[in-house]
Amino acid sequence: MTYIESVEELEALYGEINPNSKAKIVRQITPLYRKWIEASRFLILSTVGPEGTDASPRGDDGPVVRIVDETTVMLPDWRGNNLTDSLHNIVRDERVSLMFMVPGANNVVRLNGRAKLSIDPDITNSFEQDGKHPKSVAVITLEAIYFQCAKALMRSKLWTSGDESTGLPTAGQFVKEVKADFDAEAYDSGYAEYAKGRMW
Repeated sequence: MTYIESVEELEALYGEINPNSKAKIVRQITPLYRKWIEASRFLILSTVGPEGTDASPRGDDGPVVRIVDETTVMLPDWRGNNLTDSLHNIVRDERVSLMFMVPGANNVVRLNGRAKLSIDPDITNSFEQDGKHPKSVAVITLEAIYFQCAKALMRSKLWTSGDESTGLPTAGQFVKEVKADFDAEAYDSGYAEYAKGRMW
């Protein structure tokens, strides 16, 4: 198998960068990027740490982040599985990337920056949902923001292909594959009810 071994090889293979690809990168949240981010209820948070990389889905029932100003957003950490891989990484390496998605839109907005975890009660309490608060909030300082080419979502027909999940493994089955005595059916059938009181 032949691999690319240098940046020079890579650049020779792909050729010149479209000038518009560089022009779209900005260093602050413009009015149009604000509009997009405020419409996004879902993002992928990417982090890096000593053990490697991590990508984590984050979602909310309204805007997934709060825009503080032109270069700052806040991302609350709602209840999950307590593995806290992303949070471990942020504490040790502030570099983060956020990929904002909006159902039906083929463009994706990417934000690169640096994050710190705040446990300031004034901040965590300001995200109250159903009387609950996040244990921490990532305060992210923007370094670059830009939209991503739509071709990936167009090729995958992500928003138009319908439900293709029939026959796929369930969460319970994933666990049972490595823990033979796990009751996958009970877990899967009861998860929606279990999750109701644990969204926040």
